[in-house]
Amino acid sequence: MSTRVAVIGATGRMGRLITRLIGESDDFEVVASLDSRSDLSQMRGADLAVDVSHPAASGDIVEFAIQAGLRVLVGTSGWSQERIARLRPLVEGREDSAVIIVPNFSVGSALGTALSEIAARYFDSIEIIEAHHAHKVDSPSGTAVRTAERISAARAELGPVDAPHNDQRARGQLVASIPVHSLRLGGVLASQQVTFGGTGETLSIRHDTLSDDSYERGILLALRALPTATGVTVGLDALLDLGGAR
Repeated sequence: MSTRVAVIGATGRMGRLITRLIGESDDFEVVASLDSRSDLSQMRGADLAVDVSHPAASGDIVEFAIQAGLRVLVGTSGWSQERIARLRPLVEGREDSAVIIVPNFSVGSALGTALSEIAARYFDSIEIIEAHHAHKVDSPSGTAVRTAERISAARAELGPVDAPHNDQRARGQLVASIPVHSLRLGGVLASQQVTFGGTGETLSIRHDTLSDDSYERGILLALRALPTATGVTVGLDALLDLGGAR
């Protein structure tokens, strides 16, 4: 028997990709496709909900799905640590619901963030440059926010990074003490570079998304993890076997 899925944001780029992947799979089926004009009650009757909507709408969508007893996969940007902290009490202790939040479905991107977390302990100067297509409405990207928060957590005992002159607008937006610079350009799909500076050397960890095909493996991995998930899980890296990398 197939697992029934409601896709919210089904008419968008990621929504169309997810709908296609589900249609090609043997273990899932789409039972509801919602756009910005749809009533959220249309997702009732599904087993899982996939939210790839809009950052401003995502919170209400996820809360409705939880209250309806659905397990939710969130691929929408805008889920900071503070927002996730407010979500956890709604999910913890519920056997009928769980949430997996994935800022970026690319396995390569998840590995780039994990490697940045490792490097963060060895450098005091760290900055992030992320670039996306011109139609991306939010900045910094969810991936950049997640990366900055992971770097900051890895440096908890070392303190904030060295980010001089951060009161100047051209120095980027501080996220967990780390300057993040966002580019929105035609001809770009997605890219992130984390640059580490030390005495006499720099290290850069860069990931480039060349096509939406890079998201397919991560989407299916997250969907197949969701039926047995508990509580709130954040990041595709949490679903990967990274061995000693974490």
